[in-house]
Amino acid sequence: MERNGGTVPETSPAAEFDYVIVGAGSAGCLLANRLSANPDHRVLLVEAGGKDNWFWIKVPVGYLYTIANPRTDWCFTTEPDPGLAGRSIIYARGRVIGGCSSINAMIHMRGQASDYELWAKATGDERWLWGGRGGPGETLQIYKELENYFGGADEWHGAGGEIRVERPRVRWKILDAWQAAAAETGIEPIEEFNRGDNSGSAYFHVNQRRGRRWSMADAFLHPVAHRSNLTVYTQTQALRVLTDDQVRDDQRRGAWTDARHRATGVRLLKDGQIVDVRARREVILSAGAISSPHLMQVSGLGPAELLTRHGVPVAVDLPGVGENLQDHLQIRSVYRVQNARTVNTLYRNWITRAGMGLQYLLMRSGPLTMPPSTLGAFAKSEPELASPDLEWHVQPLSLPKFGEPLHPYGAITPSVCNLRPTSRGHVRLADADPLTHPRISCNYLSTDADRDVAVRGLRMTREIMASPVLARYQPQEVLPGPQRISDDDLQAAATELGTTIFHPVGTCAMGEFDARGVPRSAATVLDTDCRVHRVAGLRVVDASAMPTITSGNTNAPVMLIAERAARAILK
Repeated sequence: MERNGGTVPETSPAAEFDYVIVGAGSAGCLLANRLSANPDHRVLLVEAGGKDNWFWIKVPVGYLYTIANPRTDWCFTTEPDPGLAGRSIIYARGRVIGGCSSINAMIHMRGQASDYELWAKATGDERWLWGGRGGPGETLQIYKELENYFGGADEWHGAGGEIRVERPRVRWKILDAWQAAAAETGIEPIEEFNRGDNSGSAYFHVNQRRGRRWSMADAFLHPVAHRSNLTVYTQTQALRVLTDDQVRDDQRRGAWTDARHRATGVRLLKDGQIVDVRARREVILSAGAISSPHLMQVSGLGPAELLTRHGVPVAVDLPGVGENLQDHLQIRSVYRVQNARTVNTLYRNWITRAGMGLQYLLMRSGPLTMPPSTLGAFAKSEPELASPDLEWHVQPLSLPKFGEPLHPYGAITPSVCNLRPTSRGHVRLADADPLTHPRISCNYLSTDADRDVAVRGLRMTREIMASPVLARYQPQEVLPGPQRISDDDLQAAATELGTTIFHPVGTCAMGEFDARGVPRSAATVLDTDCRVHRVAGLRVVDASAMPTITSGNTNAPVMLIAERAARAILK
C-alpha cells in the first residue's frame, strides 16, 4: 500500500480526511493535486489498481499489453448487443494509478465548440461555452491553462500547464497518401484539431513527453506525491459511499439545496480488511463512467426500482444514475495495400522488429511511439450540419480484431465513427455485491439516425479509398468487402465490424436546476459544479458528468471538468 512513496499501517475505522477521492484516474489525479495544494486539507486518494511503474505503461505502443490485462484494466465486458450482431465486447477501463490515461490512445482532443454549446444548454451555464476572441465561455481558456504545448503559447495553446502535448514522432507515407486522397473528396489538410472546428485531416497531437506516455498521474499526481497531507491508497476498492441524514446548512446550495442526506465517507476493502474512512468536507467519485454510477447504485443512490429489485436499500431515488450511456462506435474498414511500409510489413521480419526497438531506445522515435491511431479526419455526413459529425482514425496496420495477430500482409484500417450518436445505453448493478461487475448495455446502432450515419460513413470511406492518389498502392477492400453494396448490406456490416473506441460518458449527467435545487429533467444527476442531487457532500467528477459526448477522444474534456470542479470546491 502506497502512502507518499512509503508504507502505511492499518487504518482504523475512525480515519478522517477532509476530502476522499475515489479513483486515481485522470480526474482523480488532478483533484488530488489541486485540493492538497492547501496544507490544511487532508486528502485521501483511493485506487483499486496498483502503481503505474510498469514498463509497458510508459512505452506508447504498450497499450497492446495493458488493455484487457487485469494488471491495469478492469476487464469489463458488455452485455450481448443487438446492434453488434449479438456480440459482447471488451470494455477497457483503467485499473491503475493514472486510470485510463495510463492505457489510452494518448490522443489530445478537446472536442469542438459545438459540443460545449450543448453542455451550456443542458446545464444553463454559459461558462461551458468555448470562448475566445471575445466570445462568452471559459472552456478554451481553461484548456490553455492546463496545457504545456510543444509549440509554445499562442492564441490556441498554453505553455505553463501540466498536460504535455506533442507532435507524433512517426509519420507514414501511406497515411500521407490517405490524407491527400481525403483532400480529393473535400476533407482538406489542417494544422491541428484543437481550435474549435475540427473540419479537415491532420496527424493527432498526443500526450507524450520525449516519446514516452505522459499520463495524468505524470502530470498531476507524481509531482506532488511528497505532500504530507496527501495520502494514496493503492489496491484498495471502494465498496460503498457512507451517508447519514445530518445535512449542514452551509452545504445547502446548488444540487444540494433540498438534500436530506449527506455523504460522510467511504467503505473500503483494503489489505483484505473492510475499513471505513470519513470525509469531513466531501466525498468525490472519480472512478469513471462505469464504476462511479455502479458505486452509487450499490450504495443505495440510484433508480429506486432497480435497487429494490436487487435487494439494495434505497437511500435516495436518483433515476438518472447509470442511464444516458453514450460512446463512439468505430466501424473498421480494412484495405490491403501494395508498395507501402506498414506496421504489418515491419512486424513480419524479426530484423525490422529489432530495428524498431533500437530506434525507440536510442532516439525515442519510430513505430513504438505510435498511438493506436495516428492520422485523423473530420467531416460532415450531411452538408447542412453545423459541424462535423464523422471522425476517421486511420491506422497503418490491420488485424481481425483487437488482441489478435496482425494480418500477414500490408494493410491499413480507416475506421469511421459517429461523433454524435443518438443511441443510449446504461450501466446497472448485477446484484448487491459491490465486487460484482456491473452490466454494461451500450445499445449501439439502436436508432435509425445512427444506422444511417454508419452507412454514410462507410460510403465516404470507400470514396476516399477510390481516389487516384492511392492508385499506386493498389488498395483492395478486405472489410466490409466489395460485395456489400446496398444500404442493408452496409448496415449489417456495421453491426458485424463495429466496436468501441473506449469513450463511455454521461452516466451521471450534469443538468440544469431551478432555484429550489430541483432538476429540470428526471435524467439529471449533477449540477454544473458536479454536485449530486439530494446528497450533500457528494460529487461525481469524471466522464460520467458529460451530458452529451464530445467530438473525439474524451480524456482532455475530463480534465476540463475536473479543473472546473476543483475550482468550485476550493471557492
